[in-house]
Amino acid sequence: MRKKWLLAACTTIALAACQATGNLGAQQDSGSVAEASQNLNRAMVDADSATLARLMSDELTYGHSGSKVDTKQSLIRDLTSGAVDFVNINITGQTVKVVHNTAVVRHTLAADVIVDGKPGKVKINVLQVWLRQDNQWRLLARQGVTATQ
Repeated sequence: MRKKWLLAACTTIALAACQATGNLGAQQDSGSVAEASQNLNRAMVDADSATLARLMSDELTYGHSGSKVDTKQSLIRDLTSGAVDFVNINITGQTVKVVHNTAVVRHTLAADVIVDGKPGKVKINVLQVWLRQDNQWRLLARQGVTATQ
């Protein structure tokens, strides 16, 4: 009887430790995804082609709120050529959900932007899908929709 009780107690402790470790891993992953998303926004403002290329998957599909869809190459070209110039980006209400090697990020993006030489403001709700590739988070898909007030 005592052996069974000891085995049950050890099993319970081991399961609790595994769960705690798993939760810690998920929190660390969420933090690293949030950091990657923040670095992407900074690289968009800075028109930093090397950082943009590093943070984007080669298979990227980037949907804009106006229905245009970019690839990795076309987005980097637009951001670095000045066709689209993010003056600033402000992110609010961000959530991150990690499932294995995939992460879903949602937030509201408000920005001052210059498109084809015309200044403007955008406020959109964004859905990003990040994929862990080669031990690094890379943006696989993004879709923006106009935010309602």
